[in-house]
Amino acid sequence: MQKTKKQNILAASAFAFASLLMAGCTSNTEKPAEEKKQLSLDSVSFTAEEAPEWSRLFKRTFGWFGGDGIFAVTRNGRENPNSSAGSETIIWFSDTMLGEIGEDGKLKPGYEMIHNSISVLKGSEPDSNRINFYWPKESGKNKSLFVPNTPGTGADEYYWMGDGFVNQARNNDLYIFGYRIKDTHDGSPFPFKEMGNTLVVLPGNSQPPFTSQRQIDIPFFLGKKVDSTGSFGAGIFVNTKEAGATDPDGYVYVYGIRGMKKELMIARVEPASIEDFGQWRFFDGNGWTNDLTKIKTVTDSLSNELGMMRLKDGRYALVFQEEGLGKYVAMRLSNSPVGPFGKVIRLFDCSASVAEDKDFFPYNAKVHPVLSQPNELLISYNVNSFDFFNDVKEHPQLYRPRFVRVKINE
Repeated sequence: MQKTKKQNILAASAFAFASLLMAGCTSNTEKPAEEKKQLSLDSVSFTAEEAPEWSRLFKRTFGWFGGDGIFAVTRNGRENPNSSAGSETIIWFSDTMLGEIGEDGKLKPGYEMIHNSISVLKGSEPDSNRINFYWPKESGKNKSLFVPNTPGTGADEYYWMGDGFVNQARNNDLYIFGYRIKDTHDGSPFPFKEMGNTLVVLPGNSQPPFTSQRQIDIPFFLGKKVDSTGSFGAGIFVNTKEAGATDPDGYVYVYGIRGMKKELMIARVEPASIEDFGQWRFFDGNGWTNDLTKIKTVTDSLSNELGMMRLKDGRYALVFQEEGLGKYVAMRLSNSPVGPFGKVIRLFDCSASVAEDKDFFPYNAKVHPVLSQPNELLISYNVNSFDFFNDVKEHPQLYRPRFVRVKINE
């Protein structure tokens, strides 16, 4: 009897111990139901509205009064939402208009265009007293801030600027992608073509107008027709711990656009190796390869400039202008920086901004994570005209960024 009782106690103890082991094992391997649920890549609950306080920041009447190609980074290299609150924000533009707009709203004689410029905003608020615009002058003449000066540069080329990042692995130097552009004078609506791709490097903590800079040819498509090969620099996602990424893997993801369908191609590299092009890897649809010829495009209907931001729920939001010049600011969602990407989600109709003239069009929408909130995307898009040099005289403030605020509902 004593033996049986003892056996029962031992058996019960063993069962209890095994149950604890199983419970412990279960708690380590099983995810809560809410974590198991896969969020949709084809839909999201959101509200969208204009952000007039940000649009007004770039509505100016003297000096710098217009520009496109707007990209923004913090000087300290943080890329996560609202990181601008603790740092200066460097904002750069491509083609830039300089001059004076009269009280009648018309452009005064003497205006001019340079090909790029920069501004510095102190803090995270759109305060006109805390932003300054910069471009160099030589002998009293306005000049572009960045001028192509690489072995691959041809005659009469100029820069439009792509995305960039502050490289904390290389002395906080600012790396900006440059597009070498040449006018074609062929009478087409877009009388220019891209000739090649470079990196423009500004020393860490240097000040405008950044006279000390290095320029490096990107060799991948050097000497080839960019119309068919595409180029890199349309957008960047810095997925490093130092930049504030929530799930860092130590890489900078560099997005490029190829062809008329605006297809997305992706490269990545560790920040410290950004100038060693042999260390770059290219996404082939399944993984990473050092063979550029195997790169695959992963989605389409995008724009030549775009932005990537990780949402609070873990999804990645790729923001762009639908089909390049479409009327919608749009987004595709993914569970990783490389896809697969969901369907186009239209966020905002830009029609009101271009209704004044039949030649006006919106383009190159992108999210600015450093100026956004964790679940609130601050997005800019540009407005231009197919008859630009005539329309800008009558509507001189058409050519500037407009801003939209998109709130993701939790």
